[in-house]
Amino acid sequence: MATTTMMSTAGSRVLALGRAELTLLGRSKTALYMGLLMPAVMIYAMHSVVAGADLDKAGMSVAAVSVTGGFGFVLVLAVYQNLVTAYVTRREELVLKRLRTGEASDAEILAGTAIPAVLVALTQCALLVVAGVVWLKLGAVHRPELLLVGLVLGIALCITLAAATAAWAKSVEGAGFVTTPLFLVSMAGSGLIVPLEVMPDSVAQICRLLPLTPAMQLMRGGWLGGVDGVDALRDVVTALVWVALGVFAVRRWFRWEPRK
Repeated sequence: MATTTMMSTAGSRVLALGRAELTLLGRSKTALYMGLLMPAVMIYAMHSVVAGADLDKAGMSVAAVSVTGGFGFVLVLAVYQNLVTAYVTRREELVLKRLRTGEASDAEILAGTAIPAVLVALTQCALLVVAGVVWLKLGAVHRPELLLVGLVLGIALCITLAAATAAWAKSVEGAGFVTTPLFLVSMAGSGLIVPLEVMPDSVAQICRLLPLTPAMQLMRGGWLGGVDGVDALRDVVTALVWVALGVFAVRRWFRWEPRK
């Protein structure tokens, strides 16, 4: 009974923080733009790039690669980049410092701050699935459970990496710069634009170890099929390792007060 009560209380605190952050998100035009419009813009922009790739080897269409790649852009733009800015902003405004003097734990504070970004990401991904099935005629999701696992792991990873990355931003203005490396690496090697299946085997094996690649492989394979149990298990394990590394980095380097 005591454990249940504690979990309920913790959940209430997280939801309360999430509601406050959701209100602030609604007032930020930049955050709304990044979270709602940029993924769609990036998907449209990369369509011509994908059209030039040799997709016959992968057995995928341009539409399939573009839409499933959109999941990755949602994770990077709506979750990762927005959360880095949110964490840095709350730190510089001394919000995080004040919250730590209350009853909320560190994990609850970080989770509550992440709720709006997670809601935006889930909405965007749901719209992508609807657009892919109804408008682009990609067919039903082949293995929904794999797509869902990949999405959950991708969101968890982006939250932890956002908190870890925020430690290196000296100001709100600098938050955009510290997110650039992961964004570029993910675009180039995690399958957001070019699937691993069309890359040379040696390059693909290296790219499989990048942070966002396991989630991308699970989501794309979950929708389009072609993923066996061994590959899925490997991707899950790799994603969990990255999440664990992210949690370690947050505990070790996350800053709760403005940098001097």
